[in-house]
Amino acid sequence: MLTLQTVNFYLMIKKLLNERILILDGAMGTAIQAFGLGEADFRCTEFTQHNINIKGNNDILNLTKPEIIAEIHRNYINAGADIISTNTFNSNALSQEEYGLSGLVYRLNFEGAKIAKSEVQKACHKVFVAGSIGPTSKMLSLSPDINRPEFRATSFDNLAKTCAEQVCGLIDGGADLLLIETAFDALNVKAALYAIWQVFDNKGVTLPVMVSATVNDKYGHTLTGQSLEAFFNSISHFPLLSFGLNCSFGAEMLMPLIERLHKIIPCYLSVYPNAGLPNEMGQYDETPCFTALQIEKIAQKGLLNIVGGCCGTTAEHISEIKKHVANIPPRKLQKIDNQLIVNGLEIVKAG
Repeated sequence: MLTLQTVNFYLMIKKLLNERILILDGAMGTAIQAFGLGEADFRCTEFTQHNINIKGNNDILNLTKPEIIAEIHRNYINAGADIISTNTFNSNALSQEEYGLSGLVYRLNFEGAKIAKSEVQKACHKVFVAGSIGPTSKMLSLSPDINRPEFRATSFDNLAKTCAEQVCGLIDGGADLLLIETAFDALNVKAALYAIWQVFDNKGVTLPVMVSATVNDKYGHTLTGQSLEAFFNSISHFPLLSFGLNCSFGAEMLMPLIERLHKIIPCYLSVYPNAGLPNEMGQYDETPCFTALQIEKIAQKGLLNIVGGCCGTTAEHISEIKKHVANIPPRKLQKIDNQLIVNGLEIVKAG
């Protein structure tokens, strides 16, 4: 598993993270919405006879409109992104069950990673592909039925199996990193990390893993009521490349929570906020300049290693963010960072 290629890749990305703030891309869903696609676009020719409406299943566009997904990736790369995330946020069996397409999970992830990889190979600067792993709609920590507090909509083993299938597709399609994002239940994340570890062992590969949580209130509690500190501590057994926050609120409201994380996490810190809070029409009003200015304030406090955008952000937001943090040094890790950790083992001194 610990091949020379694996070691060199870890050294390369850690070197970049120690040199500057890396730029993540912006919202995939917002970019897709801008194309104004209808049911026929989502179906294309392959799913004309499918008996469930699939408009809104953005991940299926990896199969039916790959040129649109490629264009979105390209726009973010041209805006300056160092990391682009695959269009696979809901490419898992539990989420695809709603559309009757659970059998396509491997293919959705493989093609999603393949599309992104093809675009980064054409880029004029070094860009990494992060395989996006969304939270699914199921929780392991809480029951969806208030009258049956002991009930769970899925099991740890089933969630791990679901994630493993997704991870296999992402790795085979060419993902450089794995990004567990918009996480609201630490136990779900533990299942995902368990699955990732098993896939790494089975495939004989190791990729850097990023985790990004989303909070439910300004005090930093997740949907399950867990604090950020408790959330991170519960998954800190896994050697994460980065931990941070996405979605939730705009950058201005996230700053106090980022300051808290900075004090406790030994890995790199990421943040990719929404373009503010949605208005009464569900739209996001923060301009690229305003979002970038708020992120610049966070960066000037020495709190950032990876930054991008979530709901409502566009390629214009990413371009502005890149300009505003370009000359700001990255956050320095809270513990000595001269060890390369892979699967919990120190394997090389990184100088």
